[in-house]
Amino acid sequence: MSKPYVLGIDIGGTNTVFGIVDARGHVVASDSIKTRKHSNFDDYIKELHTEAMRLLKSNDAVDEIQGIGIGAPNANYYTGEIQNAPNLPWGNGNLPLAEKVSMAFNGIPVAVTNDANAAALGEMTYGAARGMKDFIMITLGTGVGSGIVINGQLVYGHDGFAGELGHVIMKRNNGRVCGCGRTGCLEAYCSATGVARTAREFLELRSDPSSLRNLDIENITSKDVYDAAVAGDKLAKEIFEYTGTILGEALADMVAFSSPQAIVLFGGLAKSGDLLLRPLRETFEKSLFPIFRGKTKIILSELKESDAAVLGASALGWEAKFRYEAPVAFNQTVSSNTPMVSVPVPKPE
Repeated sequence: MSKPYVLGIDIGGTNTVFGIVDARGHVVASDSIKTRKHSNFDDYIKELHTEAMRLLKSNDAVDEIQGIGIGAPNANYYTGEIQNAPNLPWGNGNLPLAEKVSMAFNGIPVAVTNDANAAALGEMTYGAARGMKDFIMITLGTGVGSGIVINGQLVYGHDGFAGELGHVIMKRNNGRVCGCGRTGCLEAYCSATGVARTAREFLELRSDPSSLRNLDIENITSKDVYDAAVAGDKLAKEIFEYTGTILGEALADMVAFSSPQAIVLFGGLAKSGDLLLRPLRETFEKSLFPIFRGKTKIILSELKESDAAVLGASALGWEAKFRYEAPVAFNQTVSSNTPMVSVPVPKPE
C-alpha cells in the first residue's frame, strides 16, 4: 500500500527548506534552495518546483503527496499570499504564493501561513503541545515570532495577521527602534539581535570589566554573550537577567488575554538554559494577574531544530489535504460548506 505524505516548505530570507513528511511527523528527506537566487518570483517558483520534484522522484513519492504547507514571512492564511515582506527579494506587493505553488504541482492543495504560526502547528501536531488546545508559541530567533492557539485553533484574526506578539511595546518611553519602524517592541529586546544590542548598550554605558570588551563591539552576537555568561562573566549574566525579566513581563501580559495551558519557547535563544529561564520564570510568576499564578507552564519546544521548519509547514499541509477535498476554481465563490482545493484560498470561519 502506498504511503501518504505531505510536502512542507519553509521560506526564509536566505534559504528555502522543503521536505517530505509522513503522518507520524518523520521527515523522510529534505533539501533547500537559495531564496534570493532569483529576483523574479515566477523563476523562484520554477526552481522550487524543479528541486522539490527531484526530491520526490528520488524517494518514490511523486504521486503520494496529499497536500503542501508553506511557512513564510508575512504569509496570509486567508488569501494565500505573501504580503509586503521586506526581507524577501520580490518586491513589496502581494505575491500569490498558494496559487502559484498549487498550479506548479498540478492542483495539489496548498495552505500557507507565517513562519511562527507554522511552528505552532508543528508543536501542536508533533511536539511539546500535543494534546493541548490552548497555548502560545514564542520563537526567539533573529526576531520574536508567535503563534496563538485557542480551543485547538490558530488565531488568525479578521485579516490573517493576528498574533504579532513580538511587536507589543515593552518600553513606552525612549524605547529602542525596532525593525518594524516602531519603538520599544519586545523584539528589540528579547530576540538574538536584541541581546546583542543590550550587550553594546551595557558596554558603552558601564565601566565594569567583562571579557566582552575584548571583542569588536559592533559585531558582538548573542552567542558571544552566551559563551561569556557560561564562562562566568558577570556582565554577560546581567544581560541575560535583563532579557529574561523583560520577556517574563511580556509573557505574563499575554496570559491575561488567553489563559494558555503553556507557553512554548523555540529558537536559539531559548537554548540558553537557566541563564534566560530563571529570571524569565521568576518575573513571569511575579507579574501574573493573581488568578493565573501557577496555572501556565513555560516549556521548551520538543521539535528537532533542523526539522522544525519543515515539520511546522507540513502540519499545515495535512490541514490543506483535509480542508480541500473537492476541487473548485481558484477564488470561486462557494458556500461555507464547500471545501476549496486546487489553488486554494482559505476563508475565515
